[in-house]
Amino acid sequence: MADAAQNGNLDSSRPNSASQAASQPEDKVRFYELFRHLIDDLALLLRKELALAGSEVSHTLTDTKKAISGLLSGVMVLNSGYLVLLAAATLGLGEWMELWMAALIVGGVVTVIGLIMVTTGKKKLESSSLKPERTMDSVKKDTESVKGKAL
Repeated sequence: MADAAQNGNLDSSRPNSASQAASQPEDKVRFYELFRHLIDDLALLLRKELALAGSEVSHTLTDTKKAISGLLSGVMVLNSGYLVLLAAATLGLGEWMELWMAALIVGGVVTVIGLIMVTTGKKKLESSSLKPERTMDSVKKDTESVKGKAL
């Protein structure tokens, strides 16, 4: 090395080729480590998003089951009282007109009211109310975040 310095062949600004070769494998190890951490983090994020979606869907279904159960119980009780009231209305109208005509009028009015109620109930159980909105928003934000970091 002393001979090289005397001949002017030693350039102190250039790193030693042995240290340069040693740093390349270290850089590769760091890159693979970072890449592995990225994959692990993405897998963890995906698992958490799926868990959130499952929890949200489960919660929505539980609430829907409770609502339907209460609705059906109420409908059964109301139906019994309603039939008695319809019979009374038909008999009451039967005092002023033919009994068959009174039954036709009461039946027609009740049918129209029933159709309105069914239509209203159907709107409340639309499939859009069963969507996991929070999860969809969270996944959208995560996707935008990952795209933003990639650029």
